Amino acid sequence: MANLRRRPEPVETGGFVLGIDPSTTSAHINYATPLPGIVPTSDDVAALVSVFRARELKPRLEFAPNAAPEVAAALYAAGFTVEEEHEYLVCVTDSFNPAVDPPLVETPDTDADFLAIDAALAEAFGDEFPASREGAARLRRIQDMGGAVRFVRASDASCAGGASCSAPAVGTSELAGVGTRPQHRGRGIAAAVVANLTESMFAKGNSSVWLEYGGDGSRRVYERVGYRPGGRRLYVSIPD
Repeated sequence: MANLRRRPEPVETGGFVLGIDPSTTSAHINYATPLPGIVPTSDDVAALVSVFRARELKPRLEFAPNAAPEVAAALYAAGFTVEEEHEYLVCVTDSFNPAVDPPLVETPDTDADFLAIDAALAEAFGDEFPASREGAARLRRIQDMGGAVRFVRASDASCAGGASCSAPAVGTSELAGVGTRPQHRGRGIAAAVVANLTESMFAKGNSSVWLEYGGDGSRRVYERVGYRPGGRRLYVSIPD
């Protein structure tokens, strides 16, 4: 929720927070989440959908159902359907296990660094989100607003892999976008970046850091760093 409020144009309506970034129409960036414990009416949901429609965006939400148990039924009644449901993992200081002899992890500083990270992540995720100057700018904004971005540099000075972590909010942060270019996988890059980012958030005063994983292989990487099951997140949208 705090992350959505940090978007360039956040909107709050009917107990929902919608984070809008006008540089993209991606539903994975422009989405909403409910405030904890809300019991939305049909009018509340309709108002939220209207905000999305007015900006020609796909109505979409990401949230933990147990934090707002009455929300899912109200959304389904309005035509939302489930895209996915994922387990999320949480790391706390007592479970944290820093990487042993990790690759050198760096903090980006220049525009070239941010562009290289964005390009590497685009490749890592099969160009689902093509590299762009806007993507690099979003990474820089995460860092400038109190979050963190880390990467491992390849031998040709490009980026081998990286990730980002949102600024602390209520004692926690979301670690996201962990990706390694295919030719650099199997070298401990993801574990090193995740461990570095997690440790940096604890240094900022966080009591926890959380993330979602995309498969058993990545889950094992995160578990080695100290991440443990924390709950589930639901992804819903109105079909096109």
